[in-house]
Amino acid sequence: MAHRTVKPFFKPSRPCAELKLGHRSLYIIPSRFGALWIAAAGLLLLVAIQTGSNSTLLLAFLMLGLMLLAMFLTHDTLQGLTLRCAGPSPAFAGEPAEYPLQLESSAARPRCSLRVQGHAVVVCDRIAAGTTTLTLPWVAEHRGWQLPSPVQIETIAPLGLFICWGRWQPQQPQLIWPRRRSGPVAETQPPRSINGLEEWQDLRPVREGERPALVDWASAARGRPLQAKVFNDPEEPEVILAPAPGVALELAREHLADRIWRLHHGGACYGLQIQGLSLAPSKGVRHRDACLEALATA
Repeated sequence: MAHRTVKPFFKPSRPCAELKLGHRSLYIIPSRFGALWIAAAGLLLLVAIQTGSNSTLLLAFLMLGLMLLAMFLTHDTLQGLTLRCAGPSPAFAGEPAEYPLQLESSAARPRCSLRVQGHAVVVCDRIAAGTTTLTLPWVAEHRGWQLPSPVQIETIAPLGLFICWGRWQPQQPQLIWPRRRSGPVAETQPPRSINGLEEWQDLRPVREGERPALVDWASAARGRPLQAKVFNDPEEPEVILAPAPGVALELAREHLADRIWRLHHGGACYGLQIQGLSLAPSKGVRHRDACLEALATA
């Protein structure tokens, strides 16, 4: 006799860019209050049959009818709602991260709650027609590009007799930087260029009376507005960060992440060398993020 494969009731969640909730992705069961409601209706029905009371029988049927109506209304609260992931910002491992989520609906919907499984619940009191953006908190334990656990959305609206929910695994990973842990870091002073004109870092609008040597003539020749070069302060100290000798590489990454964060907030100029990757000394948010990304992915 041939064996028939039994499919699981809850299908495993697969990463996808977006999910439109429907009959194949929504589940519904009575809530605790709904279970008590059914028990009370059944008890009234039993009493009505035993006593022949028409009023009690009518009340029992009304309760059962309301229960049936609540099932359709609760399911319709999430039916047709589209879940989509937005671009998540980087975060440190072991610290709260925010995963942005977009809810797209053709009509206003009542209250529902969302959460990354195993993390805090975010309550959305009302979903407006159109696109609603919210962020779900979660904590990643490892560095690199990480996917959060499946997102669960659920509701008991409008009557609280049923609970309807769906699960979705987002496809967009979030960059997780190494944990921040204070510790030893190798620091070296880079050799300075003798010619200051080789140390320019950025461009700014040309000011009145600007020296011709500071003007970016190459960009002007391509039809761009006149801009002047911005140079490093020759007196500003620079430092190249690298893993400390004798420290395990993963632990050294955490030390470097903490040092980079502190140097950035102190306005220092720093670079990074790790596993053959070298970033020249600079400062600013973009440079900080580039260094931390190198630590997370190199």
